[in-house]
Amino acid sequence: MKQRIGMIGVGLMGHGIASNLVKHGHALTVLDHPGNQPLDALKAAGAAVQPTLQGVAAAADVIILCVTGSPQVEAIVLGDDGLLKHLRPGTVIVDCSTAVPTSTERVAAAVLAAGGRFVDAPMTRTPKEAAEGRLNLLVGGDAALFAELRPLLACFAENITHCGGIGAGHRMKLLHNFVSLGGAALIAEAAACARRGGVAPEVFVDVLAKGGGGGVALERVRPYLVSGDASTLKFAMSNAVKDLGYYATMAADAGAAHAIADGVRASYERGVQVLGAGSFVPTLVDALARD
Repeated sequence: MKQRIGMIGVGLMGHGIASNLVKHGHALTVLDHPGNQPLDALKAAGAAVQPTLQGVAAAADVIILCVTGSPQVEAIVLGDDGLLKHLRPGTVIVDCSTAVPTSTERVAAAVLAAGGRFVDAPMTRTPKEAAEGRLNLLVGGDAALFAELRPLLACFAENITHCGGIGAGHRMKLLHNFVSLGGAALIAEAAACARRGGVAPEVFVDVLAKGGGGGVALERVRPYLVSGDASTLKFAMSNAVKDLGYYATMAADAGAAHAIADGVRASYERGVQVLGAGSFVPTLVDALARD
């Protein structure tokens, strides 16, 4: 069944989601925002653009959020002129952002109290898979609502996992990103040591790939190590710092250990300091190889 979808956050990941929603015939309305990717192709395909949250809320039965993190989600939903002020009964909010789970639970409680419905559905994979409609989604929320939304989510996701109740999706996303970003940082630090020790990058990656160092993290970093191509992991180091900070908050809230995560975060903070906030994760090796 075709639905009326609102979308807030049409960045590198959100643009792929929006494109696939339109491709599958859903009526899409997006919020006009300076952080969006160019909207020309979406508008040509039939997407509408609204300048206000009120306009998006009026045009949609399901509203997808794909923004940076908890402060942005809270402002969009709970702000003085946020979605909560304009939400129609039964409207579903699907939060595809990466967020602190305790914040997610507060936002969800407010949405439910206002007569809306809510799931957290953060993503893994990259903008390439977003454009291809092949994201992984980690969903937290009511099981019946998950079943209702699944056909819509399948328009832009290949693997869709129901992780549990509200907040479980965001918890699993932070666990995933800690492991994923931690693996990339470990390889970058080892590669920096290899560079300073005169080990050829081709030898470095070949030996790791044939042994215990092989895996997704290595394959995403490998092109940068051997040819300077960082496009296989278009994830800014500033976002890595943010996600690892969220992980530390989550772990502290749960009374769990996070010493390794703190070290990984410090490595990415150095990357931001040396190379700039927008530098992609594979370039971390350059920051760690410097004096």
